Amino acid sequence: MASAAVVNHNIVNHIEEEEEIVRPVANFSPSLWGDRFHSFSIDNQVAQNYAQEIEALKEETRSMLLATRRKLAETLNLIDVIERLGIAYHFEKEIDDILERIYDKNSNFEGDDYNDLRTFALQFRLLRQHGYNISPKIFSKFQDGNGKFKESLASDALGLLNLYEASHVRTHGEDILEEALAFCTIRLESAAPNLNSPLREQVTHALEQSLHKGIPRVENRFFISSIYEKEQSKNDVLLRFAKLDFNLLQMLHKQELAEVSRWWKDLDFVTTLPYARDRAVECYFWTVGVYFEPQYSQARVPHIFFSSSGHAR
Repeated sequence: MASAAVVNHNIVNHIEEEEEIVRPVANFSPSLWGDRFHSFSIDNQVAQNYAQEIEALKEETRSMLLATRRKLAETLNLIDVIERLGIAYHFEKEIDDILERIYDKNSNFEGDDYNDLRTFALQFRLLRQHGYNISPKIFSKFQDGNGKFKESLASDALGLLNLYEASHVRTHGEDILEEALAFCTIRLESAAPNLNSPLREQVTHALEQSLHKGIPRVENRFFISSIYEKEQSKNDVLLRFAKLDFNLLQMLHKQELAEVSRWWKDLDFVTTLPYARDRAVECYFWTVGVYFEPQYSQARVPHIFFSSSGHAR
């Protein structure tokens, strides 16, 4: 009994010693943002005006998507533009239904609609991004007898760009897409300086970072202001819709960030947790990169609370 008491006493002392945790202070640099985001509040009148106009533009866009007698290439390009503009979350069901019909009608990419690389590669990427299991072997039609991509494709910069973006949704072991990536990268790098704007900017940006690896909101803003707005064939309805929707959603994000910043400041984590980085804004930006849509607002704010302190709000 005496030995058991000694053991228990030693265990208690050991636990008490472990509870005395001394955390080293790393002297991290302070937040770059200061109080910049603490006081933002949405202008309800402006937001209401945006929302009203967006509803009308949304219906016009839905009509475009559901219009019949449109060629395959036009339908795919419309979906691609809507997604790149950042407004596709308004039409998830419509886009899914259209892509499902395209897949069911011709999953092997056969026929006159698929003679050009642009349409072929764009459909492959869109279907892959939406969860369809498409074999990359279909790209063999653009290879020569030696299994190399045909040099004649080098003159089609937009086709190369679509193939380049398609190669980034490859999975392990898909050698043909690895070859496509190498083929397109070399030829796009060579062609970029001689391309007209805004295709030149789009190619240069893609070579720095593919669409598939970008942060959606950042890519949306770049496409709106640096690419689509400069397109001669742009659709003014889509452009206006994208700008208003981006600005309205950005207001929501700023309001959420203001709430997060005030919460962080009120709890004075900079003083109480000197061994932790003061990076509440960066953590919030990470959540927006994962899911930016307005319906996930209640998920973003508690998430930042949990990520920053280890406790949910």
